[in-house]
Amino acid sequence: MASSTVRPEDQDRAAEQDVARRLLDSSAKLSYDPATEVDWNTPLDTDHHGASPEWSTLYGTAYWGELTESQRKALTRQEAASVASTGIWFEMILQQMVLRDMYAKDPTDPRFQWALTEVADECRHSIMFARGAAKLGAPAYRPRRPVLELGRAFKTLAFGEAAYAAILVAEEVLDVMQRDWMRDERVAPFVRTINNIHVVEESRHMKFARDETRKRLRDAGPVRRHLNALVVAIASYYIVTSMVNRDVYVNAGLDGARARAEAKTNEHHKSLMRSSCSGLMEFLSSARLLTKPALFFYQRAHLI
Repeated sequence: MASSTVRPEDQDRAAEQDVARRLLDSSAKLSYDPATEVDWNTPLDTDHHGASPEWSTLYGTAYWGELTESQRKALTRQEAASVASTGIWFEMILQQMVLRDMYAKDPTDPRFQWALTEVADECRHSIMFARGAAKLGAPAYRPRRPVLELGRAFKTLAFGEAAYAAILVAEEVLDVMQRDWMRDERVAPFVRTINNIHVVEESRHMKFARDETRKRLRDAGPVRRHLNALVVAIASYYIVTSMVNRDVYVNAGLDGARARAEAKTNEHHKSLMRSSCSGLMEFLSSARLLTKPALFFYQRAHLI
């Protein structure tokens, strides 16, 4: 007689499909079209910041105290544009990793359909960030050439938990700062709208990334876990340290050398990054991805 017992792997698959269905339902009910939701036509009002000033890499430094309000606003606009450009760079990596992960898998599976929905979201977000950076009057900020090449290797070679955990780190860091910016009336209204759209839609992506990371690590042995912990930490270091391009200071009309020196030793900004990433570090710890070698890179990036 056939057993009525449901195998654990079938239960897990059913649970994963249920999560994907709920994410698809949420996306159908609450998604935005940046082309119509964001006010692209109103000229930039230079009386606004591009980001909450407390998030500026110079906030709290002696140099910040010497800047006029106009200079501070110009700086945060350039910094916000740089963060957006970094977001585009990593979202392009993310899209390729997700598509590669889903290649030749069952298209009737809700997980497959959610993955394509996430890629579609990221395409719209990248266009939105690009238009936002242009409206802020910024040039095309890109990571340094060695980092670009490391990103090229990462998107080609990373798989499983390494890919999804790195996706999660990038999204979590952006999410925390953007939640502050979208509520701050000092920030340009169109930037606040961009941040709101990204926060709402990325919350679904982060849920998927957490679940995929846990699932991929379920049967991981110590060698695999330690290797992937290190890969994720290195990727996180380069993502976070590439967010604010070194050229933002000159483009805001500041002394680039002095600004870079003071930003590098800015304890306020380091403290802000650490406190904002506490939830992320708790997740990585629960997934046993905070090994000693990994901690070295998180500490260097001031995430812990």
